[in-house]
Amino acid sequence: MHDIQQIRDNPTEFDRNLRRRGEIAHAKELIRMDSERRAAISKSEQALAERNRLSKQAGEARARGNQAEFEQVRQLVVENRETIGQLGEQADALSDRLHNKLLEIPNLPMSDVPDGEDETTNQEMRRNGQIPAFDFMPKEHFEIKAAAGMDLATASTLSGPRFMVLRGDLARLHRVLAQFMIDLHTEEHGLTEVWAPVLVHDEMMRGTGQLPKFEADSYRLEDGKWLIPTAEVTLTNLINNTIINEDSLPHRYCSHTQCFRSEAGAAGKDTAGMLRQHQFEKVEMVSVTRPEDSEEEQQRMVRQAETVLERLDLPYRTVLLCTGDMGFSARRTFDLEVWLPGQNRYREISSVSTCGDFQSRRMNARYRPTDGGALRFPHTLNGSGVAVGRTLIAVLENGQQRDGSVALPVALHPYLHGKTHLSDTGQLTM
Repeated sequence: MHDIQQIRDNPTEFDRNLRRRGEIAHAKELIRMDSERRAAISKSEQALAERNRLSKQAGEARARGNQAEFEQVRQLVVENRETIGQLGEQADALSDRLHNKLLEIPNLPMSDVPDGEDETTNQEMRRNGQIPAFDFMPKEHFEIKAAAGMDLATASTLSGPRFMVLRGDLARLHRVLAQFMIDLHTEEHGLTEVWAPVLVHDEMMRGTGQLPKFEADSYRLEDGKWLIPTAEVTLTNLINNTIINEDSLPHRYCSHTQCFRSEAGAAGKDTAGMLRQHQFEKVEMVSVTRPEDSEEEQQRMVRQAETVLERLDLPYRTVLLCTGDMGFSARRTFDLEVWLPGQNRYREISSVSTCGDFQSRRMNARYRPTDGGALRFPHTLNGSGVAVGRTLIAVLENGQQRDGSVALPVALHPYLHGKTHLSDTGQLTM
């Protein structure tokens, strides 16, 4: 959420950056709403001061024994109390209206984010890994014989389209990938593992920016709770409405969870296989930092996600997203795109975003500076470390062999008790 004081101080700059994101100008309307809110608060405070004055006058009249004056002033106090209530309700309503409007406005892009409407304007930063050369036409993951444990038909019967059933050693490989990622992040990257609920209240979804604007993209239960679209929601909200000490920062978390998305905006896209699912697994990373440390922290998190792909010998590229392709809460986002031979293209497997104080303001999460002074809003960052299902796809496609088997990354061999391949029948073998 945005600071209305900063909007009042820099309305032109605020609107300029909104236009970079394809948004209309909002500063004039927001400043008008804020002026009405402040005027109502001022009137309410003046009425309260008048009530205090009248109450004192009534007390003095009673002390003097002037019952007539006391009754007259007491009636004025009663009338003033009603006015205070009405003015207070008006001020609260105007404050809520401004707050709700601010909740709908996306974060502002950083100055180095390229302008653009969609992914075609994203900026490639670097590439890593050797794209495999095949002496046969590579297949997509769902066409590879080794993926025999992938059952789309049963999943569709159970739950409908965009769901997946994994069986046997393919399910084991999927589980092992998540374990490998968590071990890497906790043992080498210093992240704290968190197990947390996948059901959350409205307030948590608002805190990270999923609500109110993207309600259609998530699943809501009858009791009002939401299934998380990503563990960013739970991990970031660990500091919701809290005051933390500066010397405890940074907070660095990771979590392996189920994620749920309705994919309302992706009708007709990637319908084959398990590239785009309603239910999927991800290892998520979240950092909470001092404002002056968030720039370095984003680069650190990008490297953490890149390391996952490098250890798995998966070719990838790192891309800086343009203004039109960033998420609602992000100020800047780097995507990692893994090479998928079956599609002959790079596909997103991780997004690492810095959000500034946008989310901490929505959550009213603050920290107390070590040297004293006013409470400050920390910066929050999030990133996939990485998407488990898409990593499985990349392992299958990049390791596929002519006979339909798959050679598995060396980093996974210890997790598979020395097994190195997925056979053409879907069995783990030496």
